[in-house]
Amino acid sequence: MTTVQLEYIVAVDTYRSFVVAAEKCFVTQPTLSMQIQKLEDELGIKLFDRSKLPVVPTEIGTAVISQARIILKENARIREIIADQKKEVQGNLKVGIIPTLAPYLLPRILTGFMKKYPKVKLEIWEYPTEQIVQQLKQELLDCGLLATPLHNPHLEEHPLFYESFVVYASRNHTLYEKKVIRAEDLDVREVWLLNEGHCMRNQVLNICKDKFTMGGEYKNLEYNTGSVETLKRMVDLNEGYTILPELSLQDLSSKQLSMVRYFKAPEPVREISLVTHRHFIKQALIEAFKAEILAHVPEKMRVQKNKKIMEIQND
Repeated sequence: MTTVQLEYIVAVDTYRSFVVAAEKCFVTQPTLSMQIQKLEDELGIKLFDRSKLPVVPTEIGTAVISQARIILKENARIREIIADQKKEVQGNLKVGIIPTLAPYLLPRILTGFMKKYPKVKLEIWEYPTEQIVQQLKQELLDCGLLATPLHNPHLEEHPLFYESFVVYASRNHTLYEKKVIRAEDLDVREVWLLNEGHCMRNQVLNICKDKFTMGGEYKNLEYNTGSVETLKRMVDLNEGYTILPELSLQDLSSKQLSMVRYFKAPEPVREISLVTHRHFIKQALIEAFKAEILAHVPEKMRVQKNKKIMEIQND
């Protein structure tokens, strides 16, 4: 039994395909299949039911693969211990980040992080929350940057900062005339929303305390977008209002900033956390990444006082 064979069976279990597993392991499919067959012969069992598509592990295969994951993690910890002893931050870090955060946070931190840690290879994917959670559980990602709490027993949440939600209102809207906003001032029928599948949509609906499927003044228009920038443009060029995360304000013109209104305390915020699997490795790498993020986040966002964390699920 070799660690390579263990990596191969874990890959097949993860991707439920010999072909895809071989691609991810950078070997030919016959090579991967041969090594798994050799392991099965050595153990005297069948690890996978090859008659089913997608491929699924057998009952005993499930137990063996679970132990293989533990062995591979512990093997990786040896390298991490050595790197820590040498005071080196190096290796690959696979990160998932939600699309409503990525364009406003990543440009602040990536250049500095890569210059500070030239031996680190960052791999970053923008995914919705549900996909990040799934890939963390499958250990396809090392960590995720997303809104919490998730209430998931398989994951560890490390809160980083609390980002305020703000109102962005057209000049002819009643909210534009207000200095501060209360939740009861909001009419959800007039708000431009992200489409289904974005956790920020649910947070906005929870702020509004009402549940409608679509916002905007045009009742015969159903507009679906996954972009915060598009929401801004819809308010700029049409009527109504939207609710934005505060980091998205950084590139607004002075005219656009005049359309921003803050909420009365306690402000509704989204808690942004670095999320890992409960049994994560690469601790030194993840801590370095976390420190770089905190170094570029406004100090007031690191404090929870007078802020109300909005749930990412509808009440």
